[in-house]
Amino acid sequence: MRSQTPSRAPKETSAAIQEAFRQAVALHQQGRFAEAELIYQDILRQEPAFFEVLHLLGVVALQTRRTQESVELITKAIAAIALAANYAEAHNNRGNALYNLALPEQALASYEKAVALKPNYAEAHNNCGNASSYLKQCDGAIASYDKAIALNPDYAEAHFNKSLLLLLMGRFEQGWQLYEWRKKKANPIAPRQYRQPLWLGEKNIAGKTILLYEEQGLGDTIQFCRYANLVADLGAKVILEAPPQLTRLLGSLSQAVEIVETGASLPDFDYRCPLLSLPLAFKTELSNIPAKIPYLKADLEKSRSWRERLGEKNKARVGLVWSGGIRPNQPVSVNRRRNIPLSKLARLRLPDIDFYSLQKGQPGESELAELKRNNWNGPEIIDFASHLHDFSDTAALMENLDLLITVDTSTAHLAGALGKPVWIFNRFDNCWRWLLERTDSPWYPTAKLYRQENG
Repeated sequence: MRSQTPSRAPKETSAAIQEAFRQAVALHQQGRFAEAELIYQDILRQEPAFFEVLHLLGVVALQTRRTQESVELITKAIAAIALAANYAEAHNNRGNALYNLALPEQALASYEKAVALKPNYAEAHNNCGNASSYLKQCDGAIASYDKAIALNPDYAEAHFNKSLLLLLMGRFEQGWQLYEWRKKKANPIAPRQYRQPLWLGEKNIAGKTILLYEEQGLGDTIQFCRYANLVADLGAKVILEAPPQLTRLLGSLSQAVEIVETGASLPDFDYRCPLLSLPLAFKTELSNIPAKIPYLKADLEKSRSWRERLGEKNKARVGLVWSGGIRPNQPVSVNRRRNIPLSKLARLRLPDIDFYSLQKGQPGESELAELKRNNWNGPEIIDFASHLHDFSDTAALMENLDLLITVDTSTAHLAGALGKPVWIFNRFDNCWRWLLERTDSPWYPTAKLYRQENG
């Protein structure tokens, strides 16, 4: 979902203002938003009718996460130029701002206006697909992505976005193939450069060494590390590169899998494969998802230590995770929708349950501390977060709990991989991995999904 930055100026403006406009656009396209914004504002003071500048101020606001301000500026620009036919970019950018505000119906209307004004506008067709997908209008979304791809066959974002929808719909065969377009996006996902060839299941790797590596979030690594054992079963020596928070935990996969911390020196290898390409390599369908659990195990000594620390068990023990933190690569609205204000869990005050916080990171940890300082009227939440230094510590504590209640974050994947009962709260526009309208997960047999009913 890219914002357009047109580079033309009205002919009637002075040469000085046109030069200033060209300079501002150049800075804007270089990502020097603050400098560009100052020049745009100066131009607008001198030339109030220069509505292209008003539009671009809205684009800057969108790109610097001042989304509500962006909607207001771009809407004002559209109204001021009486919806000129060559201004489809403004409708598209207004749609982007509305989408980031979690207003998909309004966003779709703006994108459709952009398409009506400029039928060959591939980016707007792609964005129509995104808004339709958010609204679970799957057929319309696929049609929009297909239109974008027909207009621009090399449009990686449209191929990738279509893959996410196909995976959400459980159409894995085509979904995994298109998911490979993530590597060709304008901002590719965790690009790596290796001289060794990519393995996607077509070559016999018995007796060879293959590097598997994480490329996305911690939850993705936990979910897809299960494939490392399948690669080892093919007779290959497997090296799995993983972030430091996970190396001890992933050491429980198999003795046939060597764990190397991300950034450390790698041993020699013959082939490579990112973790999220392994479902394609193994031709994963809904019917053959490798869901034998547990495929990760907690450290026995750490689990015993937690059992002693928790003491005699008199009540059910339930872990809580209410925040997946703030991810800088996602719109603010997505971060907000994924998380749950801890105050909403006040009703869980039950006499026969002890609640434990497995919440790591901000703003979640501060939220709990703040509520406790302000006479929190919810359940007592025992907080051991400061003792959880990596995921092996979290797994050991989790082994001593009866249930985890969590938002969609890495801890949910950990519980599923350990085979622990887990209830997952999912936002309306849920991630593709949880599929459509299911209360269970074929990836994690012990998971139960609770879905937000509307956006």
